[in-house]
Amino acid sequence: MSKPRGTVAMVIMFTLSVIWLFPLLWAVINSFREYAYTQAHGYLSFGGWTFDNYRQAWEQGQFGLHFKNSLIITAPAVLLTLFLASTVAFVLARFTFKFNLALLGFFLAANMLPPQALLIPVFRMFREVHLPLWMSDSGTLLNSFWALILVNVAFQLGFCAFVLSNYMKTIPREIYESAEIDGAGVWRQYWQLTLPLVRPALAALAVLEVTWIYNEFFWATVLVSRGDKFPITSALNNLRGQFFTDTNLVAAGSVMVALPVLIVFFVLQKQFVSGLTLGATKG
Repeated sequence: MSKPRGTVAMVIMFTLSVIWLFPLLWAVINSFREYAYTQAHGYLSFGGWTFDNYRQAWEQGQFGLHFKNSLIITAPAVLLTLFLASTVAFVLARFTFKFNLALLGFFLAANMLPPQALLIPVFRMFREVHLPLWMSDSGTLLNSFWALILVNVAFQLGFCAFVLSNYMKTIPREIYESAEIDGAGVWRQYWQLTLPLVRPALAALAVLEVTWIYNEFFWATVLVSRGDKFPITSALNNLRGQFFTDTNLVAAGSVMVALPVLIVFFVLQKQFVSGLTLGATKG
């Protein structure tokens, strides 16, 4: 690319970045401002700085409880999704059989339907599934963490299996043939050979799955009706007033809600980029 074209491209990318980041940056700025000041001087003014919005949002929104709920839901759902998806992908990539593509299509089917279309069937099914009280104090899957874990695993399994199967197909078959000669069984080939080789893909999917499951809002409002079971995204409703909403308070709460996902992304950033670019130069 010539120097004039490179300069134009940089200007365009910088402009698009500013447009993309402006709402987020403005929300962060207003999260440190008093609501009374912005009402008197407008949101385009500067001043009225305070840290009280974060303290008030944490207490009023009961963020400590709801952060714990999100952790209870997100961590098992992500781990279970990646484990099941990797086993399915291993079978699809390692073995050739008649219904190979049909099986992959079956797992992808959950991603083809909008969640709203399955709302009533899933709700009724979960209402009829009874659990012992030590697993769910409601006696059913409804109003339990199990419901949100299972529904997230079901909807994310197909996508993860599709991505991982494509990564696993790039592994040379000679590696498995050598492993078989050394006496490695199917489980050992999966656990000690395949998983280490697809670690970048697993890290990339882990970042995506944490983001999607942690930010999931629809099923939490459908399958859970008790306030003490809501994840952190649903807890933002606690910051709304009866007659008006303090938007600066909501901005502070939104910033706190977004922080865990940002931390996960920056911690796994290297693996995430490596997973996305794996095989980009292959062939």
